[in-house]
Amino acid sequence: MIDVASILGDEGEYLLEHVCTGIPKQNLHLPGPDYVDRIYVQSDRSPNVLRNLQHMFDHGRLGGSGYLSILPVDQGVEHTAASSFTPNPDYFDPENIIQLGLEGGSSAVASTLGVLGGMSRKYAHRIPFVLKINHNELMTYPNKWDQILFASVKQAFDMGAVAVGATVYFGAAECSRQLREVATAFQYAHEYGLATILWAYLRNPAFKKDGTDYHAAADLTGQANHLAATVEADIVKQKLPLNNGGFTAIGFGKTDPRVYSELCSDHPIDLCRWQVVNCYMGRAGLINSGGGSGDNDLREAVRTAVINKRAGGMGLILGRKAFQRPMAEGVELLHAVQDVYLDGGVTVA
Repeated sequence: MIDVASILGDEGEYLLEHVCTGIPKQNLHLPGPDYVDRIYVQSDRSPNVLRNLQHMFDHGRLGGSGYLSILPVDQGVEHTAASSFTPNPDYFDPENIIQLGLEGGSSAVASTLGVLGGMSRKYAHRIPFVLKINHNELMTYPNKWDQILFASVKQAFDMGAVAVGATVYFGAAECSRQLREVATAFQYAHEYGLATILWAYLRNPAFKKDGTDYHAAADLTGQANHLAATVEADIVKQKLPLNNGGFTAIGFGKTDPRVYSELCSDHPIDLCRWQVVNCYMGRAGLINSGGGSGDNDLREAVRTAVINKRAGGMGLILGRKAFQRPMAEGVELLHAVQDVYLDGGVTVA
C-alpha cells in the first residue's frame, strides 16, 4: 500500500482532512460492497444487467469494495493512434492493452470494437469488457466535436462484453443527435442485459469566457452528469472539476446563487461533491477520468483518486497515464490509484 499523505505532500492535510458541509455525506448513496443490492436492485434494471454490474464490481484488486478501476484505451481513435501509442508502441497490439488491464488489477477494460473484438475469444471471460460504441474521429477537416457510432449494442453482447460506453458532447452543435442515439443505444443495452457508462463531456467555444475555460466547471459538468443519469447511465464518467461558476460566466442556461455559496465551496472535494450530487445523489456512480500523461503522473493520479473517493465518487477511469509508459510502470500506477480506494484511512468527507 502506498503512503497517500506522503505522495500528496503539501496538499495532504488540505485534501485528507476536509469536511463537506454544503451537501453532507449522510445525504449521499455511497459506494460499498452492497451497492448493487442497495441501489441498482431498486431500479428497472433486469437481472442480467445486475449480474454484469456485479461482475465489474467483483473483478480486480478493488473486487468487493464497491469501487471501480477501469482501464480505458480508445485514444487510438479519439486522439489518433500515433499520438497515443508512440510513447509505447507495444500498445498498438490490442493484446497488450488487455494484459495491462489484467496485470493492473483493473475492474474492466474499456476500448473499441476492433481492440475488444479482436481479443474477445481469448479474454472476455477473464476480464470484463466495456465496448465503447461511439467515437470522435480526427481525420475530418476542419475538426468537429461529434461522436459517431462505430459499433452496435448487439456486437457488444455477441463478444461477451458486460457493458457499453458512449460519449455525448454536451453543448456541441451535434449534441441533440448524439443524445438521441445514445439514449436509444442505452435502452437496447439494458434489454440485452448490459450495463451502461456515459462519458458526459462538454464541448462548446462559449464555455471559454474572458480567458477562463469552464469546460471542467463543477456546475456545467454537474448538469452534464444529471443529463447522463436521465438517460439511465448506470455509471457516469466525468473530468475532475477545476473551477465553478460556468453558468454565471457564459450567460446562458440556468443556475441558482446557492450553488456557489451554501452548497459548494471552491475546495476540490466540494466541487467534485457537486458532480456526485448531480448523479442522483450517487445513485448513478461517478468515475472521474485520469487525464493525459505529464511530468508527475503518480501524484496527479493519486490526488484525483483522493478527491473522487472523498467526494463520494465510485472510482477512476485512467488510461494514458498508465499505457504511455512501460507495462511494469503502468501496473504500478494503476495499483497506486487502487490503493487509495483500499485505504480505510481515506474516508468520505
